[in-house]
Amino acid sequence: MRTNWRSAPVLAAVTLLLWVTPDAFSQPHRPMPKPAPAPPVPVYAADCRTVVEGSQATAFCHNPYPAVDRVRLHIECERWWDIDIDGSPADIAPAGYVEITDRCWKEVRSAWVSHQPQAAP
Repeated sequence: MRTNWRSAPVLAAVTLLLWVTPDAFSQPHRPMPKPAPAPPVPVYAADCRTVVEGSQATAFCHNPYPAVDRVRLHIECERWWDIDIDGSPADIAPAGYVEITDRCWKEVRSAWVSHQPQAAP
């Protein structure tokens, strides 16, 4: 049988695999490391959704937890001369709802809500 030079690398690889002994693959079993546990979600952080429309940002927050949550809307404006905004805080009682709105002079780059636990009234 004559060997075709195009198939020579494939033939060499198959021959090499056949010559490898099973001992080469039998290494001691090492269990996979367990992933680090996810940080616990705070039980006071209200569920908030932010909506940006032009130069105005609004946060819609609902607190499903039995603790009071103080939320605050933060806005980063797109223009360098436009002042970024850290809105005034609003307390959300358990099962409460709040809408917070603020704006830039021009476009909004990003908006987010910060949370701070409060003592129950």
